[in-house]
Amino acid sequence: MRLRVAHAPYVANKIAIDLLNSGVVHFTRGVEAVVHAAQEVLEQELGKEAALDERVWELIEEKEEEADPDLELADRKQLFWLIKKRLAPEFGVILDYEDKYNDISHKILKKLYDEDLINYNVADNRVKNIIFDAIMSYIKSYDEIEDIVLEKISHYKRKLIPGTDEFEVVYKKLFEDELRRRGMLV
Repeated sequence: MRLRVAHAPYVANKIAIDLLNSGVVHFTRGVEAVVHAAQEVLEQELGKEAALDERVWELIEEKEEEADPDLELADRKQLFWLIKKRLAPEFGVILDYEDKYNDISHKILKKLYDEDLINYNVADNRVKNIIFDAIMSYIKSYDEIEDIVLEKISHYKRKLIPGTDEFEVVYKKLFEDELRRRGMLV
């Protein structure tokens, strides 16, 4: 599963909770400040990839409008990844997910430390690993939580149509309830 900007608030909460529960990190200005700082970094970094994806699709559409004969032979998904791979350095995007989340973990730790939001007396790498593990834990749980939420929605007497505002409101509420139940949301 790939994180998107919409996941940033949930991942930031998970990071703050895991740091708080680690016993090695002390918050100087409370949980909310840590959540906010982590969310800023996540939104910025995940936004880069969203901008890259948007630019790749624009390039593909331009080529399709030109009726490029090479495009007819190419699989769209394969073409997307080839272009994305070429443009990633320009957008500052790391494509390997583990490397990307490791880099984001470092940036979150740096922001939390630079803004004096946390104190700790252990190696930086230990705190960075708590952040990284929180990100990976959220990713691992996401599909399971989504399945639970969709199952609950399917049992509603009134059928909700995916994509509608009503569906999105109910989905978000149930998703957040499940995150709280698992201790992943403040």
